[in-house]
Amino acid sequence: MLEILLTGTNLKKHYPVSKGFFSKEKFIVHALDGIDIKIREKETMGLVGESGCGKTTTGRLLIGLIKPTSGSVQFMDKNIFELDKIELTKIRKDMQIIFQDPYASLNPRKTIRNILSRPFIVHEKNQGDLENKILELLDTVGLSPSYRYIDRYPHEFSGGQRQRIVIARALALHPKFVVADEAVSSLDISIKAQILNLMKDLGKKMGTTYLFISHDLSVVRFFCDKVMVMYLGKIVESADVEELFTSPFHPYTKSLLSATPIPNPRTTRSAERIVLSGEIPSSINLPKGCRFNTRCSLVHPKCLKEEPVLIKKEKTRMVACHLF
Repeated sequence: MLEILLTGTNLKKHYPVSKGFFSKEKFIVHALDGIDIKIREKETMGLVGESGCGKTTTGRLLIGLIKPTSGSVQFMDKNIFELDKIELTKIRKDMQIIFQDPYASLNPRKTIRNILSRPFIVHEKNQGDLENKILELLDTVGLSPSYRYIDRYPHEFSGGQRQRIVIARALALHPKFVVADEAVSSLDISIKAQILNLMKDLGKKMGTTYLFISHDLSVVRFFCDKVMVMYLGKIVESADVEELFTSPFHPYTKSLLSATPIPNPRTTRSAERIVLSGEIPSSINLPKGCRFNTRCSLVHPKCLKEEPVLIKKEKTRMVACHLF
């Protein structure tokens, strides 16, 4: 059994918002509302759910880019929100993020040499032969011959090439934990496959642990070892990837999987399609009881009164539903 690398405990993130520009009345957006996460070394954990459910907020909290309203994150046995600036800088080299948009992730005024040298300048006292390190990074992510690319600017690259540069920057110092936030969603299908294979190969080579945030379930099934399903700031189900895809428990998970395209036409015709009714509730005014009760076809009286707790149902599966 691999050791636990990162633990998020009762993480909450609430944002106060005003009703109007001149209004003093405040509302609370419940972006995250008390989630627990454990990620083991060398594991790839997927995080899926609809837009606005709190996936990106979770990723940014876990690496300390934003602070929680309450809760803690233990990384390598240290609470990252209790570290001073010096300790936090030291631990930063082991926690990185790959952002969704490769076009916005790179400074247009900097060359690739400047961009990829920054991690070494900030975190390594003995920088050694910096140029060779950068050239090696570019070769590693498939941009070769690297000497042709090192002094170019981001606008001279395609989307797939930019994402390779973003990955190179994130993995430059061989971090232990990387958050990949919709890292391939903006790429076309052929480039997407190349980038996923690259991240998978580099992860195995370096022993990297990933939190892979995505709304593309087919990509998650290919890339991840385990999956967590999120709905309105809560984890509703988690399991090993094949268990979840072959036998989902939670009604929301079933609806997500039923909406995933199947390449076999015969299977598609025979597959059950679950169409959710109703609107997604507001994160400001959450429904009482189960948060999914406004859209669930299996709702019963207990669902309207009592919020389900995430409990263990099988060896590797947890689910938050009154039906189980």
